[in-house]
Amino acid sequence: VGNYKRTVKRIDDGHRLCNDLMNCIHERARIEKVYAQQLTEWAKRWKQLVEKGPQYGTVERAWCAFMSEAEKVSELHLEVKGSLMNEDFEKIKNWQKEAFHKQMMGGFKETKEAEDGFRKAQKPWAKKLKEVEAAKKAYHAACKEEKLAISRETNSKADPALNPEQLKKLQDKVEKSKQDVLKTKEKYEKSLKELDNATPQYMENMEQVFEQCQQFEEKRLRFFREVLLEVQKHLDLSNVASYKNIYRELEQNIKTADAVEDLRWFRANQGPGMSMNWPQFEEWSADLNRTLSRREKKKASDGVTLTGINQTGDQVPQPNKHSSSLSVQSNTVQSVQSSYNPFEDEEDTGSTVSEKEDNKIKNVSSYEKNQSYPTDWSDEESNNPFSSTDANGDTNPFDEDTPPAMEVRVRALYDYEGQEQDELSFKAGDELTKMENEDEQGWCKGRLDNGQVGLYPANYVEPIQ
Repeated sequence: VGNYKRTVKRIDDGHRLCNDLMNCIHERARIEKVYAQQLTEWAKRWKQLVEKGPQYGTVERAWCAFMSEAEKVSELHLEVKGSLMNEDFEKIKNWQKEAFHKQMMGGFKETKEAEDGFRKAQKPWAKKLKEVEAAKKAYHAACKEEKLAISRETNSKADPALNPEQLKKLQDKVEKSKQDVLKTKEKYEKSLKELDNATPQYMENMEQVFEQCQQFEEKRLRFFREVLLEVQKHLDLSNVASYKNIYRELEQNIKTADAVEDLRWFRANQGPGMSMNWPQFEEWSADLNRTLSRREKKKASDGVTLTGINQTGDQVPQPNKHSSSLSVQSNTVQSVQSSYNPFEDEEDTGSTVSEKEDNKIKNVSSYEKNQSYPTDWSDEESNNPFSSTDANGDTNPFDEDTPPAMEVRVRALYDYEGQEQDELSFKAGDELTKMENEDEQGWCKGRLDNGQVGLYPANYVEPIQ
């Protein structure tokens, strides 16, 4: 009696298990969303790096195919997240709402119905069981009384001081107790027989209510199995045709990488096969503008035009107004840091991929496709004298160089963006190495920390103490 509570409690547990399953799916959906966002960020960042980097040709396209794969897989994982939340999560939520009905006084209607059903089924049998317990108690008490009466009678026979009248009372007491034992025993046996007769009906009624609870639980178990199968289908990308196509396309892009074709392209565009601009005889003409060297172009007029200057420190030296006329763009080129390790573990610093991009660098590559490559053997102090700019007559590769000086570390006072290919670009606060002293036009030769060598205005930097 009363041991049906475990079956009734299972109904409340079913409601709680629905909540647990929804929370489980919700967490997985959040993981899918974060993974998709990280894939997209990774693909965007590395696509820019590869496109700006020195890789070229079919191998570049094969490399970029990995970023395309990441973007497509990211879309699929966002679809997984949408399926989990919009279909599976909502399905469980709606089923729970339909299967469990809350009462005004707390608890669920289904729990109360099951408990009332069990209590009603047990009530007749429990009543007879109570009568059996009472009959058993009365019978046991009569047996105890009979034993005491017999014991007193036996002891009185051995007592000479006891008169016949007292002995007669004890004997009557024994006789009465024996009759009581017989009566209570008969009543006890009768109530047990009635209980046994009521037991089949009791079992049938209890089992009927129990089967109702079993059917309710069966619906929940079958529903959970159905939902878990749907979740499995949403998570299993191996059976998604578009997922297989992503990697089939990736394999094709990688296999199209052709070293011979890339070398042929490089030879035709950057090597001996490229169009040449050999020096040719040019007749002097007074009508044509005099060809000026880069340094002559930049000789001073009256002043220096500065825009987008970021000052560092308390003392900012004023630019030399009589040195040269310069126009500095405000949208300066961001300095490239090559010390960043792209394979650094995010969990070690506790920051996300986007935070690393914001706080540390925008690029991890120290190369750009339009990067100028310094040459040590050139007489010109900046770059190859036969580069496209110099080949047009802007500079004379055989100009005299300024005598070399000791290398000195300097710090930029202002932002500066190179106006020509052989000029450096830096931001206020960046440090670089001065390789040669200032020439008569107010220019110095320096080297950035990424190895790029070029010219910069001398009055844009100060020595580091």
